[in-house]
Amino acid sequence: MLTTLVIIFVLAYAAIALEHPLHINKSASALLGAGLLWTVYALGQGDAHLVGEHLNESLMGTAQIVFFLMGAMTIVEVVDAHNGFEVITSRIKTKKLSSLMWMVGFVAFFLSAILDNLTTTIVMVSLMKKLLDKREDRLFFAGIIIIAANAGGAWSPIGDVTTTMLWIGGQITAVEIMKGLFLPSLVNLLVPLMVTAMVLGKRPVIAAQRNLDEEPFETSAFERNLMFFMGLSILVLVPVFKTITHLPPFMGILLGLGALWLVGDLVHRKTEDLKKQRLTLARALTRIDMSSIVFFIGILLSVAVLEHTHILSDIAKWLDTTVGRQDIIVLLIGMVSAIVDNVPLVAASMGMYSLEQYPTDSFLWEFMAYCAGTGGSLLIIGSAAGVAAMGLEKIDFFWYVKRISWLALIGYACGALTYIVQYGLTHG
Repeated sequence: MLTTLVIIFVLAYAAIALEHPLHINKSASALLGAGLLWTVYALGQGDAHLVGEHLNESLMGTAQIVFFLMGAMTIVEVVDAHNGFEVITSRIKTKKLSSLMWMVGFVAFFLSAILDNLTTTIVMVSLMKKLLDKREDRLFFAGIIIIAANAGGAWSPIGDVTTTMLWIGGQITAVEIMKGLFLPSLVNLLVPLMVTAMVLGKRPVIAAQRNLDEEPFETSAFERNLMFFMGLSILVLVPVFKTITHLPPFMGILLGLGALWLVGDLVHRKTEDLKKQRLTLARALTRIDMSSIVFFIGILLSVAVLEHTHILSDIAKWLDTTVGRQDIIVLLIGMVSAIVDNVPLVAASMGMYSLEQYPTDSFLWEFMAYCAGTGGSLLIIGSAAGVAAMGLEKIDFFWYVKRISWLALIGYACGALTYIVQYGLTHG
């Protein structure tokens, strides 16, 4: 049975990694893998009651992550529908490419920590289309945005799906992950920014031509500001809610979602029906990326089978025996996340190492959050942010390898070194 489970998982994993050449959506591969793994496990185990208990336990953990992601995605969609991100983007004005690069990098870094790396990338790459005329400049900026968004997402419990998984799973806490990873993540961004600033020199910004046929904004300044600051406040206050109430984060996000829905309906109660339909939270729910949600469900349930059959703990023992050094193992996991999706990698790692052996906020979990969050920047297909930018600007895989991957690698290495030195100084 164990051999069959491993073969099914490897095949499903390969199909996920080769999503683009195969032209098969990774959500389909994840769901098929989860269904087959649980079926084989149920038939091979023979104890229906035990399998049922294991499934209920896995479903509870998966549902918490899925509800949280659905809530966060919906809040972001509501803000976007009200053109709320104009509050930030309208303030970015400069005449030098290098200055613009610094501004865009820092905005993406901090915005990613509050929203998430995927949403931030979509917002910032879309903004570059309005600011920059030359395609080559836009592609270069898209690469830096990917690095900045992934770095910003790594140090925040709500900034990256993998960090959120570790936070909800109890491997890290909100305050400690921010304290532990802020500096390494910042270094991960600063090193590529310094190099690109030297490369760009004093080149001027060639502004994009405005399209006079564009539709004017449909929302007032009051509506934009209200939805932007309320949406951000809800996301920022979720860790505070968890700390005070000790309830799971998804309860905080659902509470905030209800409040945002109520305020939205009150603000638009006298708005004409056609315009109101485009701004309601009900419409935002139809616009969230359900394909990604389904993918998380499939991959988390797939990994759960390997955890319950102790396959993952056996792999962990083999890695410890073969490689030996924990920091090298985690660094390798981070680099592998550039080739395959970091969600199943982190999910597998959570099953490989127990909280009894590696308690909350230990070196393993914090370094895992950093490496899995930022390692995906090494290749454009290695993170959700990269895939989003690839779709928006039609970025070629090999163009990214030649122009951006080396920048991401030196940032990744310098940030990792910073964390190891920082941990040695603070825990020595």
